[in-house]
Amino acid sequence: MDSLLNFSILTREDIFFMLRAVRMSLGIAAVCLVAGTILGTIGAAGKLSKNKLLNGIATVYVEVFRGTPMMMQITFAFLALPGVIRLITGNPIRFDPVITGAIAISLNSGAYSCELIRSGILGVDKGQWEAADALGLSYRQKMFKIILPQAFKRIVPPLVSEFITLIKDTSLLSSIGVVELMKSATTVGANYYNYLVPLTVASGIYLVLTVTISFFARKLERRLAESD
Repeated sequence: MDSLLNFSILTREDIFFMLRAVRMSLGIAAVCLVAGTILGTIGAAGKLSKNKLLNGIATVYVEVFRGTPMMMQITFAFLALPGVIRLITGNPIRFDPVITGAIAISLNSGAYSCELIRSGILGVDKGQWEAADALGLSYRQKMFKIILPQAFKRIVPPLVSEFITLIKDTSLLSSIGVVELMKSATTVGANYYNYLVPLTVASGIYLVLTVTISFFARKLERRLAESD
């Protein structure tokens, strides 16, 4: 047991390798949060729209990406979609795993963010909607100039929680070869035939990241509540 928990087996190169992977995980999570928030905002606007076509597209998008596993979405995008494109165009194609994984996670995050943002929008006082209608604003103007800025306070805390989830979800990208934190740990483990040490280190890093972000999220939530 002592030999299995011998952390001294990790060299400086191993540590730097894992730290670079942490940067990759955080970078992908940050990009996916921004992209997912944009998609979620568009989806929420669609679900709240009286236009049946927009409402239907938004509903299908949310149901598909919330109703299927993220791992399947990532694998489908990286392995199956190139095959579909080859059948249509006749040309072989290979997707970049980092870009493909980021897009897949962003689409999934957007579906969940859609419901978070929609709830925040519906939480805005009804009088604000009526005032916007009285001013004769278009739906787009009403959403982006009046409703969304007020819904911001309700949306921020759950979006921070979504960021924490995304950091952990980047570990799924190891399945398509992206060298994020999880992949770096298994790679180092394979070098020494000892997975316990690098996986323990990786688990500790995930824990530190999520606890730290949660701490600042609670402080932000209290500050937003005090400003009401």
